[in-house]
Amino acid sequence: MKSIKKAAKLRESKTPSLLKQLAGVPDKLFSGSFRQQYAALCFRRTADDKSVEIVVVTTRDSGRWVIPKGWPMKKKKPHEAAAIEAWEEAGVRGDVRKKPIGRYTYLKLLDDGNVVPCVVDVFQIEVTEMREQFKEKGERRIAWVSPDEAARRVREIELKSLLVEFQPKRSKPRKPASD
Repeated sequence: MKSIKKAAKLRESKTPSLLKQLAGVPDKLFSGSFRQQYAALCFRRTADDKSVEIVVVTTRDSGRWVIPKGWPMKKKKPHEAAAIEAWEEAGVRGDVRKKPIGRYTYLKLLDDGNVVPCVVDVFQIEVTEMREQFKEKGERRIAWVSPDEAARRVREIELKSLLVEFQPKRSKPRKPASD
């Protein structure tokens, strides 16, 4: 945990704020050249099946709360890339909807210090498997929280709205009960 906080402080001291950077190059924000990312809104139903909990993770660099997300992957469909990110960042797998349930935008600080605007398509995953060991274990904190608490933790306004308004869509149509 100390290494996460130490890395965040080091990064903050070396780079100006995102807004300061963008103020110097407004063309980046208004050029229409958004980078694409895919995210996983991973959830599980509560024991009473009346509500859901959502998984949130911290970023590796700053430690702020987000949902698992990443860049497009070669030979992977968007929903598959989102599912891979959920597995690598949070150790969860499940039933993935192929169509996004929403999208949000944010400013991404790249490793080279540049800032790029990103649009993130969000895919719903109903979690059926959780693992203790996964690729980024120890690099992130993970929490299962209510949609309202998830919205309080994240910074991105559009993502906050998606989380608060989240109503799971059934991954597979249910068969009607027979008499």
